[in-house]
Amino acid sequence: MAKPSFDEIYMELAENLAMRSHCVKAKVGAVLTKDTRIISLGYNGPPAGTHNCDEVWPDVGCPRDSKGSCSLALHAEQNAILYAAKSNISIEGSTLYVTLSPCISCARVIFTIGIKKVYYLNSYADFKGLQSDEGVDFLRKFGVEVVRYIKKE
Repeated sequence: MAKPSFDEIYMELAENLAMRSHCVKAKVGAVLTKDTRIISLGYNGPPAGTHNCDEVWPDVGCPRDSKGSCSLALHAEQNAILYAAKSNISIEGSTLYVTLSPCISCARVIFTIGIKKVYYLNSYADFKGLQSDEGVDFLRKFGVEVVRYIKKE
């Protein structure tokens, strides 16, 4: 039996983390790694100490903001980055595995914080019905390597 690659392990972990999400619209997981070691984890949902959307609004999710987005949600990659930063873990030069490609806002944070490579499983553009993956386009434009992860069958 062949050993799984680190990419397989980290993306599978991101998929499992997504199942912890309290969001009723989308479940997204993220794993932040450096030198083949996990440095942080995250999944999308409201900040700790606020409402869990699937418990308070199980049928419709949290109220929408002025742009139609979740008013409470932090994205999975935001949670992974924030936890690492809060724990004084260096993120510079790290790799991010995420089950949904980064939105443009998360892409700006990913670039600014110094993440060097992003693997994503599913397209944010496809999920949102957008023309292109703006976050992926932004990251590539500014030198971050971005790879769409293809699961082995």
